[in-house]
Amino acid sequence: MASYKKMLLCYDGTREGRKALRCGADLALDLKAETHLLSVVDMRTSIAQSAGLLTDVACGRFEDAAREILQEGVDWLTERGVQAHGHFAFGHPIDEIANLAEELAVDLVVVGHRSRSGLSRWWMGSGTTPLLDRVSCSILVAVSTRNEQEAPSTAPVSPSGAVT
Repeated sequence: MASYKKMLLCYDGTREGRKALRCGADLALDLKAETHLLSVVDMRTSIAQSAGLLTDVACGRFEDAAREILQEGVDWLTERGVQAHGHFAFGHPIDEIANLAEELAVDLVVVGHRSRSGLSRWWMGSGTTPLLDRVSCSILVAVSTRNEQEAPSTAPVSPSGAVT
């Protein structure tokens, strides 16, 4: 097995994000890896969904929700013995994941994915280069299936809000 010393977990509060958080936490504990957690607000998607009518108040709410999700993830990891450094970004998730992975020189990026047709938002943006081609480290894809059940005590629950 490769020796992963520095990991970047990508967390957005969704079922897929919670699966990535759990898998990443287990691996970080096993490997005693330095752990970073990233939460991204994708304003392009939010603006498109609102037909370009987002107000400053709405943008602030997206940011507040994303910061809560990030803190929720950091707190959840800390409760399980993983010391994680939280990172917050505005932008397209693929771009922000790739940028932070390079900046931190991580060995492993952990993302969540729901089984469905096509590739998830973590893999492909709207016609952009896949995440696989944007990072120079390994990627662990934690797959969340529709049938997968989670006990509330094993994973954080996200606050409502459209955040990626």
